[in-house]
Amino acid sequence: MNAPQSIQTQVAALTTLTIGTKLEVGFFAGYINTPDGVFGIEAAPKASEFEGIWLPTYTDLPGARSYFDGAANTIAMANAGSEIAKKALATEIGGLRDWYIASRDELELLYRGLKPTREENYVYRNGENPSSLPVGYPYTEALPAQTSVAIFQKGGPEAFDTAWYWSSTQYSRYVAWMQHFAGGGQNYVGKSFSRRVRLVRRFKA
Repeated sequence: MNAPQSIQTQVAALTTLTIGTKLEVGFFAGYINTPDGVFGIEAAPKASEFEGIWLPTYTDLPGARSYFDGAANTIAMANAGSEIAKKALATEIGGLRDWYIASRDELELLYRGLKPTREENYVYRNGENPSSLPVGYPYTEALPAQTSVAIFQKGGPEAFDTAWYWSSTQYSRYVAWMQHFAGGGQNYVGKSFSRRVRLVRRFKA
């Protein structure tokens, strides 16, 4: 019975940041709740986006199953030979080198706060995010709406493409989670498919 109040207290205690606020290098995208505490998520600039396959082999990666720890997932992917993970870990932007591929719930957070289009959302089993703070509930057709941050709206310089983006979360040895940035579809696909990647980093809230 005390959990909702506890969550409200946590949210109220956080430093007030508006979604889309410019940070050191990237942009604030929301908060993720983990066993190690609450972290703010910073989305990298659009210019650092790239495409690639998740992994060239159908290898089971127990270390890449986290829904909230994209950094750990990305390390596991890189150790298994993932080129996109290696590129993520080698990326330096504005002197920062702690970028990684967002986990499933971190990637959902980016869509929820920075949706580029006015399209209706896919509502069937999409949008639930137990890791976000506050907790994210399944999408409705209208919510989340297009972001109010102009540079992230479709056609803007920081806008996500209306395409599928990889998360770093494995679903099974054969497939990994991804998110579509037009209508918010969440699904998994073969690791050998090519998808877009938007890097993130996190900071202690």
